[in-house]
Amino acid sequence: MDGGNWFRMLLNDVHVTKFSDIPLLPVASVLWKPMPDLKTGAAAWILAGGAHHTGFSTAINSEFLEDFAGMMGIEFVLIDDKCNLDAFRKELRWNEIFYHLSNGII
Repeated sequence: MDGGNWFRMLLNDVHVTKFSDIPLLPVASVLWKPMPDLKTGAAAWILAGGAHHTGFSTAINSEFLEDFAGMMGIEFVLIDDKCNLDAFRKELRWNEIFYHLSNGII
């Protein structure tokens, strides 16, 4: 996400369930369940400013993307099976303070 003078990479781990192929319909052939559950995952996504455009991949995991975010110097936020909304809100606040301190804004 482009926040104007900062960037955030937001990820939500998902549990993937493949269902039977429907070859004649041009639709997705994978279903997924956001971690830890839809209610918490959606709330965290909105709190972090998640967009309605997303990407999906089974080729790489969150560790690779966290490393990439670190190399690029952008914030990395992960919603996973251990996500607690109170702790997540605090993480976002701490991340914002860190950004401002590390860039001499405060």
